[in-house]
Amino acid sequence: MRHRVPYSSSPLAVAVAVAALLMWPPASEAQLPGGILPGTILPGTTLPGTILPGTTTVLADTGTLAAGTSDALQASQIAGAVSSLLTGEVLHAVTISYPDEIDSEASLAALSLNVAGTSIGADSVMARAMAVAGGVVGTSDISNLSIDGVPIAVTGDPNQTIGIPGGVLVINEQQVSSDGTTVVNALHAIVSGVTAVVIGSATAGATGGAAQAVQATTF
Repeated sequence: MRHRVPYSSSPLAVAVAVAALLMWPPASEAQLPGGILPGTILPGTTLPGTILPGTTTVLADTGTLAAGTSDALQASQIAGAVSSLLTGEVLHAVTISYPDEIDSEASLAALSLNVAGTSIGADSVMARAMAVAGGVVGTSDISNLSIDGVPIAVTGDPNQTIGIPGGVLVINEQQVSSDGTTVVNALHAIVSGVTAVVIGSATAGATGGAAQAVQATTF
């Protein structure tokens, strides 16, 4: 869900959107053609938050905000999930552009991620990127990170890499393009030929700003 935030709003204090409740009518009241009950999951149907092979699912995505403007975009969810892959709470993303600065931030809480049998958890995950005239500053903040229940010490260094079965977990991943635009991924779990999941992604630089709480891709 995406909302445009007035420029006068506090940079990183935006309201968490309240989820609307959708309710099917009772089965006794209505049926679809052919006698199919409302809410029935048909073969080949994709449910929200379900990831299919060769697809990408994104949760709490601001989209891209152009540099040089005075505006802001934010996206939030009370809870989010990608079927059989991850769950999280209080998903939030925001990007704010000033005439001479761009600030982006993405976060979530209560992360539970399972990639090809490896369990990754954290109490909270946050990525930040700030672009000013002197360059881009990127940071990540990850609380109580664990892999298969074993606590992981987060150094704070860019691109801290830990091996997991079939792949790697990159902590505080920072990717810098030729024009200086920087993407900060708080966590990036990659299992070769299976999946790649980014938790907390913030972008800032000459091309503008963007933020996503989750991006999950299967191959």
